[in-house]
Amino acid sequence: MKNLKSFYMSLSVIERDDFARRCNTTRAHLTNISYGLKSCGESLAICIERESGGVVRCEDMRPDVDWAYLRGT
Repeated sequence: MKNLKSFYMSLSVIERDDFARRCNTTRAHLTNISYGLKSCGESLAICIERESGGVVRCEDMRPDVDWAYLRGT
């Protein structure tokens, strides 16, 4: 399991653009989130987990949200 920054920075610029598009955001916004300059909304955290194939988890991006409740665990 990786954090967003290590996962995202391991992608090429073209892959970052594609990843951002699939998450309905921009490469710049994801870069800001990965460097801690912006916070990640809950819906974006879900998209990032889905589009990263579970490599980046919601819990790692937003530890303040009760994901265990939502996951039923």
